[in-house]
Amino acid sequence: MANKVVYPKVFRDLRSFVRCLNTAPTVPPMNFTGTYDATTVTTPTLIPTDQVITADKKVINFEDVKELFTGVSTLKLIRSSLTLQMAAIEPMVDVGIWVMNSKLMHMPIVKEVILGFVKGTFYEHFCAGKDLTEVRRTVTKLSDVGLKGMLDYGVEHATENESCDQSMKVFLQTAESTKSLPSSSVSFVVVKVTAICTPKLLKRMSDLLRWEHKNPSFNLPWKHKSIPLFSDSSPFYHTPQKPEPLTVEEEHDLQLAHERLMTICKKCLELDVDLLIDAEDTAIQPAIDYFAYSAAIKYHKVDDPLIFGTIQAYLKDAKERMVIAKKAAEKMGVPMGFKLVRGAYMSSERELASRLGVQSPIHDSIQQTHDCFNSCAEFMLDEISNGSGAVVLATHNIESGKLAASKAIDLGIRKDRQKLQFAQLYGMAEGLSFGLRNAGFQVSKYLPFGPVEQVMPYLIRRAEENRGLLSTSAFDRQLMRKELTRRFKVATS
Repeated sequence: MANKVVYPKVFRDLRSFVRCLNTAPTVPPMNFTGTYDATTVTTPTLIPTDQVITADKKVINFEDVKELFTGVSTLKLIRSSLTLQMAAIEPMVDVGIWVMNSKLMHMPIVKEVILGFVKGTFYEHFCAGKDLTEVRRTVTKLSDVGLKGMLDYGVEHATENESCDQSMKVFLQTAESTKSLPSSSVSFVVVKVTAICTPKLLKRMSDLLRWEHKNPSFNLPWKHKSIPLFSDSSPFYHTPQKPEPLTVEEEHDLQLAHERLMTICKKCLELDVDLLIDAEDTAIQPAIDYFAYSAAIKYHKVDDPLIFGTIQAYLKDAKERMVIAKKAAEKMGVPMGFKLVRGAYMSSERELASRLGVQSPIHDSIQQTHDCFNSCAEFMLDEISNGSGAVVLATHNIESGKLAASKAIDLGIRKDRQKLQFAQLYGMAEGLSFGLRNAGFQVSKYLPFGPVEQVMPYLIRRAEENRGLLSTSAFDRQLMRKELTRRFKVATS
């Protein structure tokens, strides 16, 4: 129906708009095979969309853009194309980050203008709304086009117990909101442990957990039953010496954080909505995994997981840690779920390792990260085929999506939506999302929400961490341009 909607005034300028979209910055594409340290990159010319997939084209069809963008309005396509074009211009991102971190934001008039621009462009494109009322509208729109939502309250890095309690309340409200949404329109409520436990305490816990792994006789009186957090190849340089035990106050704060997470888990179990725990940098990730795994042991469904932890495939120990955790959970009779991502803290991880004079925990090339992601995905798909575990494959990489989809079809698990789904960020990789949807897979969009000013730190971090991701939106823009051109021809014929 959307291709019958005609906006004459818009279409008059469509030809020049399409020419604008043809201009893309020189950036490394998602299939870049050089090293992360490369200072210059040769970007291949965009190839026709019908030649992008090199294997069975029937798995994910990008050729029929009319079918691909069914249900997406022309106005939505134009706005998305423009926003992605702006986000792909690195100097613009640099200026935006500088402005948002500058003293200009302390000037009320300037701040109002800047936030107004951000809200009308990047915020509305990448975020689901300022509150749960707006989120409901976004989720309903996604549901109408066959996609689900992963609800992510965009707050993180709490500083004290009061803010942790406030975050917990919003997470609970988010879970409750799923009752008033279209049936099965939400796949996950997303929780950032840094919002219910301060990063400072998570760092202390991670140091103690690392020391315990190296010295099994080391006693942690506060530790609950968990699943193995490390492999022998995990990075331990964050903890060069024996850490001091948690103080009485720290143990009290840890108990409060544990209770917050248990309260959220109970609510999600009661409402039958799965809980996804996001990952952070390696300095505090062991504590986050500890929270996720200890909660997964206590709260799960009969045969399916309730809680999904996150594995970051850009880490050299990712596959080994995931296999160890999955096998240990299986022995304990605990259904285990993982979200598999590539990772978002590459720069800070490499800088810290360099400063300490140790080997980086990050793979040496983007291709090694792709290979690790695909290997982890293959392992989990095999596990699911054998009746154990569940996975969310969060990827914007077309080749990874194609490989996983092909394997899932071969294994006969495409329709097992409790066990397998794909996910992409809201406003990104639309072509892949719709292509996987059309191929019969469950697909979710990651939906950060919250007031503009509150979500701004989140947006800045995402812009800093995902420069390559933003700049490689060329394939999406190419698909959108092709569909806009098709609709223009229909409208003017």
